[in-house]
Amino acid sequence: MNGHPSQQQLPEDALLDTTNNKQHHVLFNMSNPVISNRQMGFVRTTLDPFLFCVHHLDLYPEGNELQGPKDSLIGRHIGSDFDEANDWKMYHGKTVPGFPAHPHRGFETITVVLEGLVDHFDSGGSTGRYGFGDVQWMTAGSGLQHSEMFPLVNQDKPNRLDLFQIWINLPAKDKMTDPGYEMIWAHEVPHIQFESGDVRIISGSWNEHVAPAAPSASWANNPDNEVALYILTVKAGGSVELPIASAEANRMMYHISGGVATVESHQLKPTYGIELHANLPTVIEANDKDVRVLILQGKPIAEPVSKHGPFVMNTVEEIYKAFSDYRRTEFGGWPWGPSDIVHPREQGRFAKMSDGREIVPPQS
Repeated sequence: MNGHPSQQQLPEDALLDTTNNKQHHVLFNMSNPVISNRQMGFVRTTLDPFLFCVHHLDLYPEGNELQGPKDSLIGRHIGSDFDEANDWKMYHGKTVPGFPAHPHRGFETITVVLEGLVDHFDSGGSTGRYGFGDVQWMTAGSGLQHSEMFPLVNQDKPNRLDLFQIWINLPAKDKMTDPGYEMIWAHEVPHIQFESGDVRIISGSWNEHVAPAAPSASWANNPDNEVALYILTVKAGGSVELPIASAEANRMMYHISGGVATVESHQLKPTYGIELHANLPTVIEANDKDVRVLILQGKPIAEPVSKHGPFVMNTVEEIYKAFSDYRRTEFGGWPWGPSDIVHPREQGRFAKMSDGREIVPPQS
């Protein structure tokens, strides 16, 4: 998935070399956990080891016979529909919303679908349909093409989509690991209820509650790296204290929905994100409305980052090689026909792995 239309383009002469240095805008004293508090765009600012973070909230209408929107597409930039003024977007889809086949190398994608469905196909021969609390953790590694389409299966009611996608980097030694993906079904994600709210633990731990392990090559697989991904809701008038991590861990908190929150005397407003000292006590308080936030945490990989669109490596030379390899091999080719293929409307949630195994959640 790409968060901006320009990232679908792969020009040979437009490579970007950047280093993922941690930049602090220190506004407050060191006894307060808040380091910075600033407005975010659709693509949120992230800190090492994370590379990219978006939240898709699309209020899709009823679906048509092709699992696209029943409403008219007139006036939209079909093929590159990212207008945030609209209640829903087609993104790079032309019939069904979503992201037709595109390549990745050198990192992992974590896709959390709280509501709605995603159809996955990839060049390794894997496919699936997931949603309604499921998490897909995909390791692009040495290179993989995949598609992520949002089938609108309901013809008699709206098709709301509530989805997060986060990219987490791979260290240099693991960037060329074999590609693949793992499913974490909704019932496997710890969903902890508090008197004042609830938290979904996608990665890492929240006190004694531990998420399923990340793939073996992932930076998140080693607990010493303190990678955590939380989706936290605080009820109006309530408060929740975050678990403490080490001083070495980076931590960001993003406002996702609801009212204004107070974080250690600082206001977290809609569209804003706060960088925090992970080792200092931090309480988030909801004021007169419920508040939902996303928290990303982890020790930095602390290696150079060179990236262009769907490729993230350590040097510009490695980016050129990624382009060359993709032109030569297409990372295994695309065995599925249309780049925007979807499963039949009646298909339930499932995952078919490249080795032929088929996995379904309970009562799928």
